Amino acid sequence: MIQNKEAPRYNLTQLKALESEAIYIIREVAAELEKPALLFSGGKDSIVMLHLAVKAFTPAPLPFPVVHIDTGHNFDEVLQFRDEMVNRIGVQLVVGSVQEAIDRGLVQEEPNGSRNRIQTPVLLETAEKNGFNALMGGARRDEEKARAKERVFSFRDEFGQWDPKNQRPELWNLYNTKVHLGESIRVFPISNWTELDIWSYICHERIKVPSIYYAHPREVFERNGMLFGVHRFCRPQPNEKVFTETVRYRTVGDASLTAAVRSEATTVDQIIAEVAATRITERGATRGDDQVSEAAMEDRKKEGYF
Repeated sequence: MIQNKEAPRYNLTQLKALESEAIYIIREVAAELEKPALLFSGGKDSIVMLHLAVKAFTPAPLPFPVVHIDTGHNFDEVLQFRDEMVNRIGVQLVVGSVQEAIDRGLVQEEPNGSRNRIQTPVLLETAEKNGFNALMGGARRDEEKARAKERVFSFRDEFGQWDPKNQRPELWNLYNTKVHLGESIRVFPISNWTELDIWSYICHERIKVPSIYYAHPREVFERNGMLFGVHRFCRPQPNEKVFTETVRYRTVGDASLTAAVRSEATTVDQIIAEVAATRITERGATRGDDQVSEAAMEDRKKEGYF
């Protein structure tokens, strides 16, 4: 008598499902696009991205380089970590320098001191110079409303610009990777992750991140309701009082406009508990450049920003 055996069930955890999706996307990019690259800044999201990419192709080396658009306003801890991780993995690092672009007149300094907007031409030039027709990045939909409306495979025209009204449908995880000469695609493998997912994955995989993400005493001053660390790129005005506070950084962008948050979280588990309790997005709480206007991020993305 033949007995019907129930087929085994494969139930993935939330993290494993997200990991599987991201690895599938990264492999799809490597298989379908002629010359891809992965953007890597040394921040937590790009660290997770690089970790996923290594997992996707182990034991083979990464089949693409990593790219950092160096604004020249980076946190020292992040740059040091970037170099250490790249050297440890043995991957090629391509750096596009905003300062070098300023020196030769490609871009000009912004009045507010931020270099976020002027890094866009440097990104586009670096991609064109190296022939990259696909750039993978660690943007997530939960970060900001402009990012929430963007597809996983984000089509860019020959000028590197994004048209939010002209996006390709993505049904059943089927992605259209066709690009014409001069066009390119930005790809966001962790688009469906949240900040809490990122930290839970960092905990699960025991991934190292820069010390700046953990609570530590720091000289800060308050501006527009946010705490900015005293840095050579970020100085208080005469009416802004400097004091020492225990803080950490939820995101590590341009040091001139990225704020810290009060925190006592010195371990990953404590950060997870803190993130789970907060109701303010990391960019909303810490990015001064996003306070310029309601559509600040979308305007930059239309110009070619990642």
